[in-house]
Amino acid sequence: MTSEAPGPTAALSGRIRSGPSELLHDEVLAPQFRFESRHLLHHYAAIEKTLTAEYARMGLVTADEARDIATLLDGVGADTLTAEPGANMSDIAFALERHVEAGLPRPVVRWHVDRSRNDLQACAQVMYGRDQLTRFADALLELADVTVELAGATCDMPMPGYTHFQAAQVITPGFHLAAVAEHLLHTQRRLVQTYDGIDACPLGAGAMAGQELPWDRDRMARLLGFSRPQPHALTAVASRRWSAELTAELSLLGTALSRFTTDLLTWGSSEYGFIELPDELSGISSAMPQKKNYPVLERIRGRTAHLTAFHLDVLLGQRNTPFCNLVEVSKEAGTHLLNAFDSAHGTVRLLTEVLRRLGFRPATMRAACEREFLGGFNLANALTLTGQVPWRTAQVIAGRYVVLAAAAGAAPAPGRPDLLAGAAAEHGVALTAPEALLAAAFDVDLGLRRMVSAGSARPASVRELLRAQREELALLRTDWARRARAVRAAAEETDRALYAEARAQDRATGREEASDALGNDVRPGH
Repeated sequence: MTSEAPGPTAALSGRIRSGPSELLHDEVLAPQFRFESRHLLHHYAAIEKTLTAEYARMGLVTADEARDIATLLDGVGADTLTAEPGANMSDIAFALERHVEAGLPRPVVRWHVDRSRNDLQACAQVMYGRDQLTRFADALLELADVTVELAGATCDMPMPGYTHFQAAQVITPGFHLAAVAEHLLHTQRRLVQTYDGIDACPLGAGAMAGQELPWDRDRMARLLGFSRPQPHALTAVASRRWSAELTAELSLLGTALSRFTTDLLTWGSSEYGFIELPDELSGISSAMPQKKNYPVLERIRGRTAHLTAFHLDVLLGQRNTPFCNLVEVSKEAGTHLLNAFDSAHGTVRLLTEVLRRLGFRPATMRAACEREFLGGFNLANALTLTGQVPWRTAQVIAGRYVVLAAAAGAAPAPGRPDLLAGAAAEHGVALTAPEALLAAAFDVDLGLRRMVSAGSARPASVRELLRAQREELALLRTDWARRARAVRAAAEETDRALYAEARAQDRATGREEASDALGNDVRPGH
């Protein structure tokens, strides 16, 4: 393949005499065109409609011209435009401009005056990122709902909790899952803040220094569903910080989900056997018929690594670049943003289904609690609080007892009161009721109920936390719905701005009566 000019000159600029080469078209521009046609075209059309409404407000186009332009923009779809090096430079913005011009009954001379692709592209991209974030937030809310419900169903099932890979204290699956839900809520809060942080409209920034006409940037931002315009023109076209912020949140979430999935893998191993997944979510060994594997968990954990890689890709694409508009940042640095969201979305969907179908084995978990000396901390506390034994001495006595009991093959309950009395005597402590101390310390259910502090593993405490989490999830769902309504309302306001004045003119000329007689509205499809 060569890089010779492919054909006729694209009549879009007097600066160069030909369209892009075949190589540049095939390798770079055509793939970019296909991506933007599929994912960003409706944003480009919405932006063009907003700009047309502004032209009409400033009196640079008539109401009829604005309506004609808007009608053509409403009819654009992914199959409408074609990347043509000689006609539109294989550029989506030029292709959209040419498509509208070709469909107009007469030229609209002032349409596209005082315009730049820079703020157009920046605006379409941040709208796309905003949409992806909203879509992902819905999936994450569903995961949080499923997690909270499973936590509520399992907060009375004792299981060992682990620190440093060693059995440590009695907890429940519900307690552990409530921690996962808390992290999901934290991520949701950050995603809402990220949305609000990037919800600044770049449109009206021009190429980099602003524009010559009195564009109403507050109105343009509102018509595109933004809460405000980006206040600095250079930042509007040069910064893609928002893409780094979005992928950073996905990376952080992926790290947390990876850790939780590691726990599930551990609990599902043959050595633990705490959980089971249905056959539809399980796998087999090709060689060992006795095995039931859970490769779906390995997939989930493996996919979380991609999220950090995508974030790093965004960062590396922006570093060492000047702070201005350039393709390296606006296009290449964001190449894998969709992949990042698709990967995150798929990971969350898989984990949601896993938790929806996950089963715990209460008897196996309780047996693990009963064979471990998980009440050592409770025993040391009791020695201090009821026997007036100094805390550090109580720790030493409790540890010494565990060593002696394990060496003697004694189970944690009922234990060996004589060994506890002997361990205490080694430190000059005389115990009057070692049986009662052991019975209380190593009672599995009491081990849960005695944790009375807020946020503890005590079932009542977990239920209170889950109640608060459900309330916050409802508030978050309302927050996201409000933001989605603002975007929809903006599109409706844009249509009113473009079509209402033309309808008024039609009434004045009698055209609307003729249109109504034919059963047609001014706007196609309505």
